[in-house]
Amino acid sequence: MPSLKDLKNRIGSVKNTRKITKAMQMVAAAKLRRAQDAAEAARPYADRMAAVMAGLTANAAGQSGAPRLLAGTGDDRRHLLVVMTAERGLAGGFNSSIVRLARQHAERLRGEGKEVAILTVGKKGREQLKRDYGSLFVHHVDLSEVKRMGYDTARAIADEVLARFDKGDFDVATLFYNRFESVISQIPTARQVIPAEVPEGASANALYDYEPGEEELLADLLPRSVATQIFAALLENAASEQGARMSAMDNATRNAGDMIDRLTTEYNRSRQAAITKELIEIISGAEAL
Repeated sequence: MPSLKDLKNRIGSVKNTRKITKAMQMVAAAKLRRAQDAAEAARPYADRMAAVMAGLTANAAGQSGAPRLLAGTGDDRRHLLVVMTAERGLAGGFNSSIVRLARQHAERLRGEGKEVAILTVGKKGREQLKRDYGSLFVHHVDLSEVKRMGYDTARAIADEVLARFDKGDFDVATLFYNRFESVISQIPTARQVIPAEVPEGASANALYDYEPGEEELLADLLPRSVATQIFAALLENAASEQGARMSAMDNATRNAGDMIDRLTTEYNRSRQAAITKELIEIISGAEAL
């Protein structure tokens, strides 16, 4: 049985831990508000961009002069997985859920005889994937110095992906990230960005005449669409990370409180037992006299 001193030290240690987790919960809550606002503000733009692209791609899909970002390379043998995670842990299952989805996708592709390359965004995804897939890494984006997610960060990632596509390094690119639903719900998501997918049911828009032609517009808009989708994914990830961390730290704070209660009860019982033992020894000694 632990001594009274050990129990007292453990209680003090857990109380200090609870202070830390409570502070981290409050910081995450403050960051979540900003991150959630940014993610929600970007959704209408991303959705409208997707709607415009749907009409244009429905017109151009299958035509001989369709841009490669839409038509693809004519093959799907080589795949690039862009795995977006956080730079830090202590966020519950936020990072592992993204990595798990990416692993499943990679294993399915390799089982079909496809080639897989991985571009990681954020340290935690790289750490979790490097043991089994380290030889497949082609690039890493460090976000440790990024204080607030901006379009420039997404643009830099998109430029890297597009440059590799232009060089013929891959045929298909897929993003992996968490879509923010609520503090307790983040949905691991895989989204193909290259070649651009034509939504089911999308039809050519006959109400507009485009100037310049649709092919010229697509040549300019498709790279922008890739960057927009990456930016939206980064914002969704940022909100999801803070939501997951807030929830994880809330659970940790409550668990610390429960542990303090148990240790305090054990300490009081041990202290009472020690006092009782001393009284018995004093009474026994007095009787012996």
